Amino acid sequence: MSKQSTASSQPVTPELRQWIIDQARNGIAAPALIQSMCTAGWNEDVAVRAVEDVLRAHLDNVAQQQGQPPAVPVPDPDIAESPLFIDVGDRQVEVLMAMANPRVVLFGNLLSPDECQAIIDAADPRMARSLTVQTATGGSEVNADRTSDGMFFQRGETPVVQRLEERIARLVRWPIENGEGLQVLHYQPGAQYKPHYDYFDPGQPGTATILRRGGQRVATLVIYLNNPRKGGGTIFPDVPLEIAPRQGNAVFFSYERAHPATRTLHGGAPVIEGEKWIATKWLREREFN
Repeated sequence: MSKQSTASSQPVTPELRQWIIDQARNGIAAPALIQSMCTAGWNEDVAVRAVEDVLRAHLDNVAQQQGQPPAVPVPDPDIAESPLFIDVGDRQVEVLMAMANPRVVLFGNLLSPDECQAIIDAADPRMARSLTVQTATGGSEVNADRTSDGMFFQRGETPVVQRLEERIARLVRWPIENGEGLQVLHYQPGAQYKPHYDYFDPGQPGTATILRRGGQRVATLVIYLNNPRKGGGTIFPDVPLEIAPRQGNAVFFSYERAHPATRTLHGGAPVIEGEKWIATKWLREREFN
């Protein structure tokens, strides 16, 4: 790579693109690629953008050659500069952990204890056995892998739900109207949700019907409303990773294509002692109605 002096004289040439791809194939991680480019005289902003754009385009091309669906835009928290907090208007949400592949971010202080309890109190009288979407028909069904009770709020149904949805929109930079209604789930001891994907399987006949209401799901936010005494973590078996369910915290993950390659297989581990209350917000490609 030749040394460059200014950002304006640093075009991302075909040779540079191939060099980035070759280095990545040899196991060189993105931060090391960027550092190497900066050492050679590249402007850091140009280097970061070049590595991100080239690798994203390359991976998308490989994925499509393998028969995977094309990638789509997804919600994206503004954490490129590793902030400790994100301002969501009425509070500072903590950034506790971030993972790039899969994109998983753990947030703290999304809800106060009083707000968590208000959501539980409003949901409790309406709880019933949780259902899952049946992609074979586009309907819903009881699933033996999901042993919880649940209910859905309409968007903005209560003041605390409205505040939460406004915070989420700012936190992940995605329109409120692209979100499904907030789902609240209650897990008793022994209850769990076995590992699954949140996107709708494109190969199932009922998926086309489901997608008419806003397109694919592209991200999930699981919000912890109480503190189980033991168990109940959110697990990502493909990483592997386990997120402890702590009141007021939330784990976000996105999936740019409806395919296991996103590594977003996840589940709710069995509650061992106590009970677990969570709220789940699913985000769609377009306005959900």
